[in-house]
Amino acid sequence: MLTDLHNYLYHLEPTGGIPLKPTGVVLGLALLGSHLWAWLKADQARAFLKAFPRHYGWGVALLSVGFLWGMMCLFNMDMGEFFFLRKWFLMAVPIGFVLVLTQVKEFLAVRALGSLMLLAAGPVLAAAFLQPQVTRLLLPLLAYVWIIVGMFFVGMPYLMRDWIDWVLAKPVRWSLAVWSGVAYGALMLILAITTY
Repeated sequence: MLTDLHNYLYHLEPTGGIPLKPTGVVLGLALLGSHLWAWLKADQARAFLKAFPRHYGWGVALLSVGFLWGMMCLFNMDMGEFFFLRKWFLMAVPIGFVLVLTQVKEFLAVRALGSLMLLAAGPVLAAAFLQPQVTRLLLPLLAYVWIIVGMFFVGMPYLMRDWIDWVLAKPVRWSLAVWSGVAYGALMLILAITTY
């Protein structure tokens, strides 16, 4: 079952994988919904963002999802000439997961979110790969932003705290961040429905 899921997400089946249209619709709705929530419940959203970087519970939940996703990839991915290392990775990753949970509690939520952003970029890029529509580029653009930001979140997680403080410091920055997300989500949703 996990092999089928892996092959579907990463387009490794002969019949293809996760389609472009549902990917665009889901991402558009997620961006639109989350940013509209941040606009309608601004105080609640600001409080959540302020607390998130140091929230250990969120860190455990997100890291657990990333661990399971990573293990699925390790079990099923083609490792080429490094196939003989698979058994070592399959032993090292669970040990690393436990060590990170117990020893790297500072900014765990940010690091875990960064890991998930890196993992989530793969299926999004696979869905848009070699598709004829020019509008598909909205998906890779978002995926590459996730990759770049995700690497910073894993390596320098305090940056998320600093970015949140900067955005929340002035109402105009908050409005710009919220409405940029709404606009990008709405554009992606409309194009996914009409052109994908």
